[in-house]
Amino acid sequence: MIVQISDGTVFFGVNDVFEHIDFTVNENERIALVGRNGSGKTTLLKVLTGECELSSGQLIKANKTTISYLKQNALIDSEKTIREVFDEVFHEIKEIEKQMEEVSIRLERDQDEKLIEKYSRLEEDYRYLGGYTYQSEMSSVLAGFGFSKDDLDRRVSSFSGGEKTKIAFASLLLSKPDLLLLDEPTNHLDLSTIEWLENYLSKYKKAMVIVSHDRTFLDRSVNVVYELEYGSIKRYSGNYSSFVEQKKNDLIRQEAAYRRQQKDIKRLEELIEKFRYKKNKAAFAQSKIKYLERMEKIDDPKKADTKSFKAKFVCGVRGGKTVLSLDHFKVGYDRPLAELTLEIRRGERICVMGDNGTGKSTLLKSIIGQVEPLGGYMMLGHQIEIAYFDQNLANFTSGNTVLEELWNEYPDLDMFKVRSVLGAFLFTADEVFKEVNVLSGGEKVRLSLAKLMLKKANFLILDEPTNHLDIVSKEALENALNEYDGTILFVSHDRYFIKKIATSCLVIDEDKVTYYPDGYKDYIDVKTKDEINKDKDKETKENKPLKEIKQKPKYNLKRLENEISLMEDILEDKRALRYEPEYYQDMKKMAELDDEIDEIHNQIHALEEKWEEAMLYEEEKNKQ
Repeated sequence: MIVQISDGTVFFGVNDVFEHIDFTVNENERIALVGRNGSGKTTLLKVLTGECELSSGQLIKANKTTISYLKQNALIDSEKTIREVFDEVFHEIKEIEKQMEEVSIRLERDQDEKLIEKYSRLEEDYRYLGGYTYQSEMSSVLAGFGFSKDDLDRRVSSFSGGEKTKIAFASLLLSKPDLLLLDEPTNHLDLSTIEWLENYLSKYKKAMVIVSHDRTFLDRSVNVVYELEYGSIKRYSGNYSSFVEQKKNDLIRQEAAYRRQQKDIKRLEELIEKFRYKKNKAAFAQSKIKYLERMEKIDDPKKADTKSFKAKFVCGVRGGKTVLSLDHFKVGYDRPLAELTLEIRRGERICVMGDNGTGKSTLLKSIIGQVEPLGGYMMLGHQIEIAYFDQNLANFTSGNTVLEELWNEYPDLDMFKVRSVLGAFLFTADEVFKEVNVLSGGEKVRLSLAKLMLKKANFLILDEPTNHLDIVSKEALENALNEYDGTILFVSHDRYFIKKIATSCLVIDEDKVTYYPDGYKDYIDVKTKDEINKDKDKETKENKPLKEIKQKPKYNLKRLENEISLMEDILEDKRALRYEPEYYQDMKKMAELDDEIDEIHNQIHALEEKWEEAMLYEEEKNKQ
């Protein structure tokens, strides 16, 4: 156990966020924390870090446990360079590295036993802290978040807000705390970065808790799910898809138990009614009344508060078969970002994909006329009417209430109709009098979708419509769009949403646009083949003859030989432990020992490759 909340309750004012919950994080667990917006997920993370105190209950942490927290809007010291930020992360490794270098130099002159022991201890600490891999891991993380080596010496202040968040995220990953807390880590990341992050986290060897509404990301990153619902919490083993299946089965069992209990309650109530006024049976009736009062009632799962908004998108007019024609259509600002030739037919649902900055949103804005195209030709089909969803949620009038915002745009509707539409999108009672300025991101999305629905357009153009929506709301939007008989062109990074909605995909990548007519699966199949081919090319290049090495390697032969010798001694000691009862009688300890032996093998192999490179250089130098 790393950290535990026991019988925990948090309330603000008179409102309980959650009450009497038990939450445990064990070593190496990758936990997803899921639930509706406002259910208390971020509050729970803050309890774990100590930013928020429990109103009652206990927070228990293992000794010397380190916890790091990536907030939704993370920023770090802007006066430092990225290199300086990372140097702080690797301070301990660098200090040991320096000491090893000093001892190694002394060992070249004097093979003293105490020096060898000291070097061995330092090397063991160095290996444990990841000294042999930290440079390559830093490069991998840096590249994974879209930075180059040249960026290392740039001040953090020179980067955008989103890039600063990535730097903070990279620093957090490299610091490897005992418990990593991530609140919406995929926000503002493009698809390739999200996929890299999934791969990285799947190999992360310490514990983490993730709050995210990205279902595919959770599927590929976690092995435990906790659901916060109605102020209580429940633990499920497995990834997100496994949780969904388990919860569905739980609801089926709960419904069956609820029906059985209701049948039993009805029977007891009939007995009570039959005998409560008869003298010789009054005691019996009273005992049944008390039994009913003590009975722990099972909630009706059908009445659970799983409400989501209800949208029904319809077309006012059917429109022509050809919805949009683009011919060498160039989009961009000071320079072209992408050029497209495309015909969109009625009923198609096309997802525009690509990394940040490739021109996806610019394409949508060029089609609706917000951005002037840089060239080419565009024609809308016969009777095609467009409704546009802006990811920046900028289409609101400051100072308007929710009611005014909708009614001002559709003044011909009566009060009953406006209130009905707002109610369908979960704006009820006094909520319709809230000013749009104070709405949360999710509420603004719902209001935007309400306005979009009333337009009855036959061509929906949607820019990141699932941003700010919780999972239940995403599912509601997916169902509504799948029932819509018009045409959809949309941008999204949510792969689950893309798979549910898109009939085809348009991928913008480095000034190249590729169309995948069979949707997301078609795109993944092609991408997988390309990656296999790239790996083969890389393997061919890496297997070049050693004689091609021209530059002087940065490794000292004598030092490498000492390190290899020490590592081989450590390997033999570890192998000998396999025959100790403490290990061969404990499957868990034996598995951990095998992992350590494999890691030492990898380190010896890496050192031997460096030794070969250094030896080859010496041989080539002596020939000259």
